[in-house]
Amino acid sequence: MLTTLQRQMLGAVNASGGISRTELAQLSGMSKAAIGGVVREMIDAGFLHEAETVPGSGQGRPSVRLVVHPDGAWFAGVSLLQNPAQMALINLHGEILSRVSFAADSDPQRLAENIAQALPDLLEPHPEAAKKTVGLGVTLSGLIDEHQSTCVQSALLGWRDVPLAKLISQATGMDVAIENDAKALAVSEKNFGQARDLSSFTLVSHGAGIGSAHFIAGKLHRGLHGGAGEIAHCTLELNGSPCRCGKRGCLDTLASLNAIAEMARSEGLDAITIGGLEQQAMQGVSAAIRILHRAGSALGLAISHLIQINDPDMILIAHQDADFSGLFGTVVQQSIEANVLPGNAGKTPVRTFTLNDDTWARAAASIAAHRFLVGLKPV
Repeated sequence: MLTTLQRQMLGAVNASGGISRTELAQLSGMSKAAIGGVVREMIDAGFLHEAETVPGSGQGRPSVRLVVHPDGAWFAGVSLLQNPAQMALINLHGEILSRVSFAADSDPQRLAENIAQALPDLLEPHPEAAKKTVGLGVTLSGLIDEHQSTCVQSALLGWRDVPLAKLISQATGMDVAIENDAKALAVSEKNFGQARDLSSFTLVSHGAGIGSAHFIAGKLHRGLHGGAGEIAHCTLELNGSPCRCGKRGCLDTLASLNAIAEMARSEGLDAITIGGLEQQAMQGVSAAIRILHRAGSALGLAISHLIQINDPDMILIAHQDADFSGLFGTVVQQSIEANVLPGNAGKTPVRTFTLNDDTWARAAASIAAHRFLVGLKPV
């Protein structure tokens, strides 16, 4: 559909949020005349369009700003973090065009068939969708290989070495890439969200499990085998509680929503959510206060380690409703600041945003969009 050069240019325009031909020529090292020809082809093909003019320097003529056309290409995404599974269709601005849900299945082949059966319903509201949809991304909780094709391990799904991208591609006839949930969410925020203008940032997702992902020098850092960012299974408490991964004392056993609920049950509390525990803490229930302090301190300590190691431009925490509006969020922030090198305490901005089903489905589609924009092809 696009040449490697055109994809690089489209990625540069998307990353900038809008750029002039002159700036694009400077970035690429090509002449303005050569850039003009490529840009005209991309405008005619519907991938770019001209926006408002930008004042020129000195006596120069105003420049026309180029922006990505939202309908140049569309992407489907499937989130396997819920049951029913969520599927969304997005454009090149990350806007959701349609959404459907379908029954998840822990059997990979049946899951691939369910996705194939749900796909026509996703595309049906838009007659042009079949032609414009050029890739499908899938996000799940687990370790994904460096090619974004094989689920190496997922404790939640009970999978090991599952060639999921191949199975779904065979069932749907589409180019498919799979990704760990936190990495997919980081890609979504980089392409379409709060991290668009950041070169380096770390995202932490806090839910039933805990994940993290890093962008370094503008690129997703996946590590040699795709396992970079597995914060959930970093040991925070030596000889602590058993973790489903086989180790003990992992962050997941201390600060995930599942761990918090289990601690609340063991204390005999009726409330097992953070919101419920926050209410009990306000009423002076010591067990609720103790649980929130323990979980918040552990999560903050882990995030402080990420700051010490990566020194990111920002920490983004994606969370469920009410997670960071009370005592828990306060303890997390205090723990971060208490455990970062004193000279660096308070220098790394920490922002939070709320997760929902759309967030994860868009993140999945963002994986396909990202591969399209940077010119990667499924293996």
